[in-house]
Amino acid sequence: MPQPSPLYLQDVERCVEEIIARVGPQIVLGIPLGIGKPNPLVNALYQRAKADPRLRLKILTAITVETPKGSSDLEKRFLGPFVERVFGNYPDLDYAVDLRTDRLPPNVEVAEFFFKPGGYLNVPMQQQNYISTNYTHAARDLMENGINVLAQQVAAREVDGEHWFSLGSNPDVTLDLLPLIAETRRQGRAVVTIAEVNREMPFMYNDAMVRPVDFDLVVDHPRYDFRQFGAPNMPVDNADYLLGLQASVLIRDGGTLQIGIGCLGDAIVHFCRMRQQQNARYQQLLADLRIPERYGELIGRIGGTGPFEQGLYGSSEMFVNGFLSLYQDGILKRKVYDSIPLQRLLNEGAITEIVDERMLRTLLEQGVIAARLTEVDVGFLRRFGIFSDRVGYEAGDLVIGAGVRVPADLNCSASYAAVIAHGLGDHLKSGILMHGGFFMGPQSFYEALRTLPEAESRQICMTTVKKVNHLYGNEELAILQRRDARFINTTIMVTLLGAAVSDGLENGQVISGVGGQYNFVSMAHELPGARSILMLRSTRESGLSVSSNIVWNYGHITIPRHLRDIVITEYGIADLRGRSDKEVMTALLNIADSRFQPELLEKAKRGGKIPPDYQIPPQHLHNTPGRIKARLAPYQQQGLLPDFPLGTDFTEEEIILGRVLKGLKQRLATKGDLMKTIVKAMTVGAAPEPARRYLARLQLDQPSGQREKMIQKLIVSELIAGGYV
Repeated sequence: MPQPSPLYLQDVERCVEEIIARVGPQIVLGIPLGIGKPNPLVNALYQRAKADPRLRLKILTAITVETPKGSSDLEKRFLGPFVERVFGNYPDLDYAVDLRTDRLPPNVEVAEFFFKPGGYLNVPMQQQNYISTNYTHAARDLMENGINVLAQQVAAREVDGEHWFSLGSNPDVTLDLLPLIAETRRQGRAVVTIAEVNREMPFMYNDAMVRPVDFDLVVDHPRYDFRQFGAPNMPVDNADYLLGLQASVLIRDGGTLQIGIGCLGDAIVHFCRMRQQQNARYQQLLADLRIPERYGELIGRIGGTGPFEQGLYGSSEMFVNGFLSLYQDGILKRKVYDSIPLQRLLNEGAITEIVDERMLRTLLEQGVIAARLTEVDVGFLRRFGIFSDRVGYEAGDLVIGAGVRVPADLNCSASYAAVIAHGLGDHLKSGILMHGGFFMGPQSFYEALRTLPEAESRQICMTTVKKVNHLYGNEELAILQRRDARFINTTIMVTLLGAAVSDGLENGQVISGVGGQYNFVSMAHELPGARSILMLRSTRESGLSVSSNIVWNYGHITIPRHLRDIVITEYGIADLRGRSDKEVMTALLNIADSRFQPELLEKAKRGGKIPPDYQIPPQHLHNTPGRIKARLAPYQQQGLLPDFPLGTDFTEEEIILGRVLKGLKQRLATKGDLMKTIVKAMTVGAAPEPARRYLARLQLDQPSGQREKMIQKLIVSELIAGGYV
């Protein structure tokens, strides 16, 4: 029985009425994580619940993004024009605004399974409502919470003469939810699915494409189009660059890559590009920093430093702009195919992507196809470009173009000759360079996706998170595709026994969430040739205090120590897989900040985990930020370590002001520097002419009142101290 067509609506208020009419006053709304939320509809539904206490609204989601606001007058001056320029007409989610100001009404609840990192620390309601779950279990757990409304932003397009929706940025959980919703309906429970069309959402092909009939309601009007939330690239510093450089030597040509969003991912991409495009310079940089000398055996065993001749394939829960950069630079170029026999033959080198008679013979010899071709065989050969689109199957015959019809039997010499002469394609088709679950990034990333030619866009497959993060269910194909996988993730702390702390604190406060990290770490131990790489800065700062991120023990863990693998800090690489506790501890001590090594070593000795006479090797006793800065200074001067290796939405003035405001905030927050900074600023006379453009950007070129005049002096003083004017 055909599914009924969706009801198309041009007004979100009308959609809210339909929701209430179909599911009643108890509404459990599921919306995608990240940018796929249909903000206008969500806001309309939330405002209706605020106005009508008879309604009960529970919102289930993750990564609620918000435009930056600034906590001080100076930050607001800086952020205002930037937000207006970069975020445009992006509508903030009203429930997020009310959460910040403790104005969420009692009949509304918001529960998330992954927070924007650090976004809800010390926000009691969100900490209490947090749902701890693996990303791959999210659909199951959301259904357990009683979802009866699923709403999502979609793109719309005519493809091959048919109208399609694309789940765009977020097929990740939705593709898993749709069959669960269908089963719930079969059990007699009302569930409403809603698509909100947004012409700003990039249209993604392959698994992300769904039929309009998968939705009950469709909101489609240009007034609800809005700019996608653009997460701007942030500056990459010395520690980030050293982490990224060391990670880049562990990536094997012809392998598989997973990375995340942020500075560390950008640093990895930067050095992969240098490895590909400026290999001699890359090799010299490695030699100068003694990385091959220290880790040559490990690099030779699992990584490499040469150009990416075979290229990489991306398989990552998050498709970030770094992957698009790797594609544009000819690094993300190893295609995988949704066929076990085809992928196996490619891996073995029995065939290449070039279609010729040799390939056809190999497929016959290996039993991939039968000599007497069936309609299924012909469909397979056409799908992957082995047969050209001119070849069809009709009543046991092959029809090639308009003038050739032969039996569909390759044992027949005439049929075989006709196929070789007229029926073969040129190259394999339907190859995928990138499998991703969701995407988010800067505005330039979205624009690139929107304008990518269809043939290139089809090489990116946005799909269910279970397909990307999970190994089981179709593990034979996953093993073949994800060869030599490097799953590179960040963590906050690592214990000396190799456990990782990535999502929360020992007092129970949740920083972000488990997400897919556990899946990727676990998968690295199951896939042949795969490795899990966890990156972390060796220390963290809070005011005047500095703490080590390599700790003796911690009251909360995300990754247990039995899954320890490779850990990288700015001071080195620790290969922990299969090592004894003593070897793990000594390896981690070698890459800890030297200010904390003595205390950590003493705790390990007291615990009986390291011999009493053990000493950290002398070459690892100089792990200090000052040494890093000195070692990297020449490369910064040569322009090899730019602040924004993948570009930026910030203007030149904003980049400099960002540095100035960051430094000023740090100095004013510490008693020792506070008075020195103020006294120094008091000596500043009239603002020099070169400072005017920076002051104008902060609306401080014509200060009014003593407070603004003092702030102007502080800014000018910092500009002078930084050598900017």
